[in-house]
Amino acid sequence: MTDPRMAAYHGAAIFDGTRLHHDKTLLVGEGVCRGILDRPPEGAEVIGLRGGVITPGFVDLQVNGGGGVMFNDQTTPEAIATIAAAHATTGTAALLPTLITDTPDRTRAAIAATEAAIDRGVPGVLGLHLEGPHLSLARKGAHDPALIRSMAPEDEALLIAAAARLPNLMVTVAPESVRPEQIARLVRAGVIVSLGHSDCSYETARACFAAGASAATHLFNAMSPLTSRAPGLVGAALDCGVSAGLIADGIHVHPATIRAALAAKRGAGGLFLVTDAMSTVGSEITEFTLNARRILRCEGRLTLSDGTLAGADLTMPRALQVMMQQVGLDLAQALAMATARPAALLRDPLGHGQIRPGQKLHALHYDPETGATRGLAGG
Repeated sequence: MTDPRMAAYHGAAIFDGTRLHHDKTLLVGEGVCRGILDRPPEGAEVIGLRGGVITPGFVDLQVNGGGGVMFNDQTTPEAIATIAAAHATTGTAALLPTLITDTPDRTRAAIAATEAAIDRGVPGVLGLHLEGPHLSLARKGAHDPALIRSMAPEDEALLIAAAARLPNLMVTVAPESVRPEQIARLVRAGVIVSLGHSDCSYETARACFAAGASAATHLFNAMSPLTSRAPGLVGAALDCGVSAGLIADGIHVHPATIRAALAAKRGAGGLFLVTDAMSTVGSEITEFTLNARRILRCEGRLTLSDGTLAGADLTMPRALQVMMQQVGLDLAQALAMATARPAALLRDPLGHGQIRPGQKLHALHYDPETGATRGLAGG
């Protein structure tokens, strides 16, 4: 007799976050992974899949918007739910809604909205990413220069309090606006500190990593580059055992540059994928505003009126295709960058990023050829 509480998925490869398993069966019961087995067990409902791969749902640590909504414009739990739902349609099971540099009031509203969204059980919300306002004017990118400022004691206190209330709080800061001792206190309080939007030297970046910063935000973009005598923040991120986010849309970073970064990071921390997505994901809009400035969408590129890149018009399946087809990674390497590696940076991944027996399942069926994704029952 078939047990409807146990589903055996068969016919697809299975990526568990680390390894790719072939000719195996994923057993799921009541939303929990019961094992990766050689064959479907007797009594389980067998669900046949025609190729593709079962993978943990994607984990995106930098999501500015989706579904026609920008988090900066609508810092509410309802907006977060809309953003998360838009990204879920592309396979992203977990994310950090990201507030781009804004006012202190807007920052407090973003913290409160994220806490409320989590309390309401909005699927996939793992915490909050605050990208700014404590950045460098020299590497501001699309951030409003009028809102960039140094971290004051009250800012530090706000972040420490927020970290105590949220499962994860990630902040992107620049050494020009935040001192190493401030970074150390934030990290001790549970804040995940990432360096970005900075023109700092290699030596300064290393000092901040030594203080506890554990990542670099959108590697290569909006940061001091690696040169022959001045390695800069790029050189420090590649040289130190820290993680680094990467926008793999074929626009922000050249595939050859990504290959060089992958070679440099082998055995010394990991690169992971972020979309840096704006409101365009899941929407047909052709323009929107950020801090009252017009952002234009054209042929996969988002820019200010002066041509400055302003986030990305990117989904995680598209980033995976770039990594495999243009950079040359194999399937398991690419999937790790969209699942287990970003999840490992979090203080509490809440079971996301991997498939493990006894753990709640957050999984999907993914077609590497087309980029199509669909959720699994119980996953």
